Amino acid sequence: MAKITFIGAGSTVFAKNLMGDILSYPELADSHFALMDIDPERLKTSEIVAHKVAQAVGASPTITATTDRREALADADYVICMIQVGGYKPSTWIDFEIPKKYGLRQTIADTLGIGGIMRALRTIPVLVSICKDMEEVCPEALFINYVNPMVMNQWALSRATTIKTVGLCHSVPHTAGELAKDIGVPLEDINYKVAGINHMAFYLNFENKKTGEDLYPLIQKVVDEGRVPETNRVRYEMFQRLGYFVTESSEHFSEYVPWFIKHDREELIDQFNIPLDEYIRRCENQLAKWHSLRQELEDPDATLEVKRSVEYGSLIIHSMETGTERVIYGNVPNTGIITNLPEGCCVEVPCLVDSNGIQPTFIGDIPPQLAALMQTNINVQSLTVEAAITGKREHIYHAAMLDPHTAAELTLDQIWALVDDLIEAHGDYLPEFQDKSAKLEAV
Repeated sequence: MAKITFIGAGSTVFAKNLMGDILSYPELADSHFALMDIDPERLKTSEIVAHKVAQAVGASPTITATTDRREALADADYVICMIQVGGYKPSTWIDFEIPKKYGLRQTIADTLGIGGIMRALRTIPVLVSICKDMEEVCPEALFINYVNPMVMNQWALSRATTIKTVGLCHSVPHTAGELAKDIGVPLEDINYKVAGINHMAFYLNFENKKTGEDLYPLIQKVVDEGRVPETNRVRYEMFQRLGYFVTESSEHFSEYVPWFIKHDREELIDQFNIPLDEYIRRCENQLAKWHSLRQELEDPDATLEVKRSVEYGSLIIHSMETGTERVIYGNVPNTGIITNLPEGCCVEVPCLVDSNGIQPTFIGDIPPQLAALMQTNINVQSLTVEAAITGKREHIYHAAMLDPHTAAELTLDQIWALVDDLIEAHGDYLPEFQDKSAKLEAV
């Protein structure tokens, strides 16, 4: 019986989907789900949902719930992490509202940009502390991370802990499904190979599985015939410029580069249909609906629908437990996998999974224009991780000044002042950076 610990189990809907995926396999039907969250009310709801999921699929797992992290981790085989440090308020709200005062606008602010930098700085210490606990109470467990900013988090963990870990994101299968719909080819007939960094990986191959036909001409036909979806204008524009299609959504991608969100070019926002403050609206909508959703989830008379998701988590666990060979896309350290990206950075590549664990696939060189674009993001990731690992405040300024979107909009003085304001506003979430005078000697 595998013990699977959910850290941040109060993310009830996501936990529900993962538990449903896991229990859909007969070999995992008697797993032990150890649910942990710092919010006892959300945890209670997730515990109720876990029992309803088990009932819906006819499984009989052991289900425990606790606010004690070490208790939940003890003797775990797999640890799934889905936390958000600082929550919507105060932290996410701060990451949007303070940059706005400087004229810096964002869409999601959880991966790169000034918002991604701040999210990493407050998240990395928590993830490291979880893994330090794991080193003591479940040293052989696999840490499966779903928490953004994926690259920065995983890069820091590879430097700070001995725990085996993989970062997971659903952008690769989601985008493949979107492209399949756009070109009118069933997804099950498509074979693809993706490589890069999370949220900036590209489909190096996109072809018909049966015939070997290159399907990129059909993607170009979407452009030629004026059928580009309104929500995907940024990605199709980048496809025209680079020759390859990126995995992450247009609203995400628009803030990783300097070309789309500009304070003096409002027409670009309309032209590329860029949803500024998208994540803020999403969070507020979810919070507004939570009370009624919670009642529905906890209703003993309500039937819970359980469908398989596209998430890789259950596939990994099933393959490692049964030896079934599968290929998933994982975020792992670059140990010579992509040869024209820096050694040690975090890359997203196809990985074989079986009873031996996760084994990344060698890629070699990727197209130079893609590697160059990724490097602009890797620079920011590297410096943010350096700040988080060393506690040196100066590297936060360095990360912000090299961020493509931030650098395109603000002067150096504005960037320095923005970073100061954000660190102060986050307060106790960034305790090691509060002493400004002690951290500026090297600047």
